[in-house]
Amino acid sequence: MEFVTKLYQEQEEQLNFIHLETDDPLKEAELSIQVIVNALSQLKKYIGKHKFRTQSEEIKFFKYGKPQFISKLIFHISIYNIHSRMPKGGERIVRKYLHHELQNLRRYFDNNLDFYKYYRTGSNYLDHKYFVRGKYDIRLTLDTFYFETDPLFSTSHDYKVAKIIANDLLQVYLEDAISSLERKDNNMATQDFPKVKLYWTESKTALIELIYALHSQGAIDNGKADIKDIAALFEYFFGVELGDYYRTFLELRMRKTGRTKFLHSLIQSLSKKMDEAEEK
Repeated sequence: MEFVTKLYQEQEEQLNFIHLETDDPLKEAELSIQVIVNALSQLKKYIGKHKFRTQSEEIKFFKYGKPQFISKLIFHISIYNIHSRMPKGGERIVRKYLHHELQNLRRYFDNNLDFYKYYRTGSNYLDHKYFVRGKYDIRLTLDTFYFETDPLFSTSHDYKVAKIIANDLLQVYLEDAISSLERKDNNMATQDFPKVKLYWTESKTALIELIYALHSQGAIDNGKADIKDIAALFEYFFGVELGDYYRTFLELRMRKTGRTKFLHSLIQSLSKKMDEAEEK
């Protein structure tokens, strides 16, 4: 369905832009939710006017199409809730909190193991019940909210698929956050850093651009340093959490223009300073 594909691509472009330009995770989640809700509104209107030609087309939409949108909504709402409830305290307290969130994901997995297996193995023998509107079977595991949803825009299990996809994204996010905290602990325990604390005040995207430039140039440890180690040091030195920096790098690569915007601004700033020094 061309409309669905195009709408999803437009949504992802907007989400990528927000991710690159927003450092505050709460603000990023809030803006992302607005984008997704708008896309879902358009999708719902389209499905309300569109008649599926075959049952297979309907199954394909509710098994693969709609969950792409809903999964991103679940993911960003979860990120918003995680950060808004983040306990204030040391890194040990935060790490414990994040581990608890991971346990919640595993609990959902355990409670829905049969459907996880069905979906992950690419099974389709129950698709006519799971992903066709009005075909719910009370003997199959249902979420109670299904009975509160719009029957023209929902099936009994499309939300479960979205939840699986969202949980995968959330697991990577939480594990990265925990790893980042552990790297900081290890660095603090094994190395003697200067006592002066400096803070990175440009965007995280700018710092990631700089880190990848240094790594690409082989400027640190004769090119033998791992990107993870370089990122961890910068995180500690400048009191910043870079999050999923590889994802940010991929999004920088996808920019049509200005892929190295920060590096170019560094060149301009340094050249200007040199010119001003010569004029004195």
